[in-house]
Amino acid sequence: MTLPSSSTLATDASTQDAASLVHFEPLSALWLDTLLPIEEQAYVHPWTRGNFQDAMVAGYQMQLLVDADHQLLGYFVAMQALDEVHLLNITVNPACQRQGWARVLLDALALWSRQQNAQWIWLEVRESNARAREVYLRHGFAEVGLRKNYYPNPNGPREHAVLMSQKLWP
Repeated sequence: MTLPSSSTLATDASTQDAASLVHFEPLSALWLDTLLPIEEQAYVHPWTRGNFQDAMVAGYQMQLLVDADHQLLGYFVAMQALDEVHLLNITVNPACQRQGWARVLLDALALWSRQQNAQWIWLEVRESNARAREVYLRHGFAEVGLRKNYYPNPNGPREHAVLMSQKLWP
């Protein structure tokens, strides 16, 4: 079982003002022109069109969260390896942040991961990204390590990444 390509989700009270219905759909090349400006606005070192195209060719799980007006709220890219899923990219449209969409994306990722019989979800996050780290911690991830000099930094030395994991099954 996989995430339905057009599953509709009724949002909770905290997101009802943003949209009454949202749905997931797989990332396709048709969405790249919409997605890339969001990616560039969200990150100091964004993924390129080539990064997304390579992930599509590799068959990674790539889901878009879209509202009833076809506005792209966010997306994630994840790769499965054996009994683990590695979250490679998760982004909430900067215009839609602080509305609970990261939680919706993480819930969908966890659901898909469980459907793949994964035991763990892993991710890296910039050490300086306290807001994202807090979202992950509230969602059940634990900080389990540090990858030194992992992320490029256009304004100085490379930045450390905090390695986080979430156990999906007891």
